[in-house]
Order: sequence, then C-alpha cells, then structure tokens
Amino acid sequence: MATEGAQMTVMTGGCQCGAVRYRIDQALENAHICHCRMCQKASGNYFQPLARTPKASFAVTRGEVGWFQSSDIVRRGFCRDCGTPLLFDVVARDTINVVLGALDDPDAVKPTFQCGSAEKMPWFGELDTVELSADETAWYAAVAPSNHQHPDHDTEQWPAEKRS
Repeated sequence: MATEGAQMTVMTGGCQCGAVRYRIDQALENAHICHCRMCQKASGNYFQPLARTPKASFAVTRGEVGWFQSSDIVRRGFCRDCGTPLLFDVVARDTINVVLGALDDPDAVKPTFQCGSAEKMPWFGELDTVELSADETAWYAAVAPSNHQHPDHDTEQWPAEKRS
C-alpha cells in the first residue's frame, strides 16, 4: 500500500504466495512497460511493467528472492516457491527495478513510457475491442472461496494458521 508521509513514500509488495515480501522507502521512478522478448519470457506475458528505486531504499522484509542471471549484466528476481517475477536488477547500478504487478497497490504507479517496441504485439491497440468474458463474474466467484493468494498488505505470518 502506498502511503504518503511528510517526506517519504512507502510502498510494499511481494509474491503471490507470500513467501517473499518487500518494502520500498522512496517513490518509484522511471515507470515503464518493456515489450522486449527477454521481459516477455521473464514475465510469461506480452510485456513487463517496471519502475526503479535506489537499492538503498529497497528491503526484503520476508523470505529470500531467487535469482536468474538473464544476461551478463542483468539478473531477474523471483519467488522460488510460487514463481512470481519480482525484480529486474542491472547488477552494476545502484538502483533496482520492481515489477509493478507485484506491488500491493499496483495502480499507484502509472507507466510513463514504453520500450522494446520492436517486439510489442502488433494487436495491442485493439485490446479494448476484444469481447469480454460472459462468465467472468461466475468464474471469480467460484475461485474466491479457495483463494490461497497472499493479501495485498503485510501480514505477521503467512500462510495464516490453519483453523482446526
């Protein structure tokens, strides 16, 4: 959740299962969407939304990030338990990029530019014309009672204690 204090913005985020949680003690910068093939593969999606913060302002508050060295200069951080993509780290820099969808409040950061346009899906401009699912409400209602996803806020422990 993004909260604004007198001089600091605090953001939190983490993976889908809750094994990895993090905190950012500064407003994110350079918010963008990358369409390059490497980001497509790393996210399992058509693009990856990212924003950066100084490494000194980023802290893992629960668990441990897994790393994949995706090139000689870049490594990708993810949850080893659920596979959620979390970070894009140019190792030699003093900044780190977070994957915006893993923020607790992802709509708090709006991308301001796009890159990797050579690999951008040519039909993206048509997405608003694609038919919406007729059974969307029923599907989400069926999934909700068995949802094991971590909530979009910090918790004392996760997974929650099971009730007997």
